[in-house]
Amino acid sequence: MRRGTAATALVASLALAATACGGSGDSGDKASGPVTITWWDTSNATNEAPTYKALVKEFEAAHKDVKVKYVNVPFDQAQNKFDTAAGSQGAPDILRSEVGWTPAFAKKGFFLPLDGTEALKDQAQFQSSLITQAQYEGKTYGVPLVTDTLALVYNKALFAKAGVEAPKTWDDLRKAAATVKEKTGVDGYWGSTQAYYAQSFLYGEGTDTVDAAAKKVTVDSPAAKKAYGTWLSLFDGKGLHKADTTADAYAHIQDAFVNGKVAAIVQGPWEITNFYKGTAFKDKANLGIATVPAGSTGKAGAPTGGHNLSVYAGSDAAHQKAALKFVNFMTSASSQSAIALKNSTLPTRDDAYTAEVKADPGIAGFQGVLAAAQPRPALPEYSSLWGPLDTELPKIAGGKESLDKGLGNAELAIAKLVPDFSK
Repeated sequence: MRRGTAATALVASLALAATACGGSGDSGDKASGPVTITWWDTSNATNEAPTYKALVKEFEAAHKDVKVKYVNVPFDQAQNKFDTAAGSQGAPDILRSEVGWTPAFAKKGFFLPLDGTEALKDQAQFQSSLITQAQYEGKTYGVPLVTDTLALVYNKALFAKAGVEAPKTWDDLRKAAATVKEKTGVDGYWGSTQAYYAQSFLYGEGTDTVDAAAKKVTVDSPAAKKAYGTWLSLFDGKGLHKADTTADAYAHIQDAFVNGKVAAIVQGPWEITNFYKGTAFKDKANLGIATVPAGSTGKAGAPTGGHNLSVYAGSDAAHQKAALKFVNFMTSASSQSAIALKNSTLPTRDDAYTAEVKADPGIAGFQGVLAAAQPRPALPEYSSLWGPLDTELPKIAGGKESLDKGLGNAELAIAKLVPDFSK
């Protein structure tokens, strides 16, 4: 994802002082009626947005002094749209911000610090690692709304027919895939060439694309080469599907899994509702969810994803006050429970995991693997580092360039994104 030029301190201070420049243009004065705030929601318009729209109506019914202009913005467009809008003082009052965007926009002065505000008054109820992930230079710029991570999801019936269990290591997965193929006739595992999905291989070798603390690019280090070597090996062998490098690869992998054509993939909880729509998971109990396999270190790790609700620093005081109230409502235990029940997403606070919420096997399963979720470093550029790898990994997996060549190219591109890091 692209990252624009950071705003200067002067621009940031002007944004904080600006009046009536939020998404509504309503001053919020008593004579003019309720304050109208604008919320850009980046959730899936079909599967998730209806739940958020219903909660907006519930909020408005309980808070007659506030109206919410709901706008669903496609996730893949939202980062650049907000960046442009905030830079011209025309951003929405609230953004559903992907966790990787939060420190980047905070660095630019686009987000309001939320420490000590109504939005964050329930801070103690949230998982501490998720609060940390919403921080930049010691201040908190988002309230966690939903969280996610990656897990090995598998077809229990196919695994049982093959007589295999959820693999603990990548080597175990290779063996299980071969057995599934032999016993059932379907592939055992289908991997992804997307950088985000390869992240667990890095964690399994105790490394990452960069070492943020040491300010060093590590994507081409020996540990990383070992990690990506393991990743590459899982596209070739009995029961292992050849790498799909087409533009529709994500959809192909998902379709194969939900319809029982492959026994296991690595996926996140945002697909739970779609799993249940497939022929293989009409019985929800057939969905198996396990921690991603471990690497040679013996430890397993998966990236932490999710979304925060953040408030635009350029909105005036009346809009910010209303926005903070709305954020508190949307991230409350009752709202998060409602969202989980309707959308099968993971809450960010422990008191939202009610018995009813945990009755969904998908939610309960992903909650069980959260212990292996690894928060991203508070590096504004971090999420953009997957971009170069999204270019190189399909070439590597497709046999168009060697692992060494591809990682070398990625290292050069990443070094340009973090110019103060050494190689």
